[in-house]
Amino acid sequence: MSEIEEFEAKAKRYFGKEVTDRDRAIFEGAITLGAVYHQFVGTPISKDAKVVSTLEKAIEKTMSLQPYIEKIEVKIDFNKIREASHPYDYSEVGGRNLSIRLVSKYGKSRVHMEMSYIQELDYPLMFIEKIEEED
Repeated sequence: MSEIEEFEAKAKRYFGKEVTDRDRAIFEGAITLGAVYHQFVGTPISKDAKVVSTLEKAIEKTMSLQPYIEKIEVKIDFNKIREASHPYDYSEVGGRNLSIRLVSKYGKSRVHMEMSYIQELDYPLMFIEKIEEED
């Protein structure tokens, strides 16, 4: 048994026996979406494309360390970042300019999740886009 398999066998004992691979894939993806939102909202940002790109990549790299995250894409909508009005001013990452797509895989389940600002709800909604099950 590999070190990862051994670790997971220990961790799995804490989850209810009725928890499926699908449940865990959803759980792990949801934790990551929540972590991105609550760790990075409020981060200073500017209309400098290098700053935006660097922050997107940093979020992707750090959040890909979360267990069972296969893929994560972070986009900060450059058009929704306001210009600074004086030398002390800056814009911030927020629910209206941040979108996240990720794929979480646990066992035979792969879950595609997203967080996007939904205009009609006036809310940054986190949702399950689709679930795939391997044979």
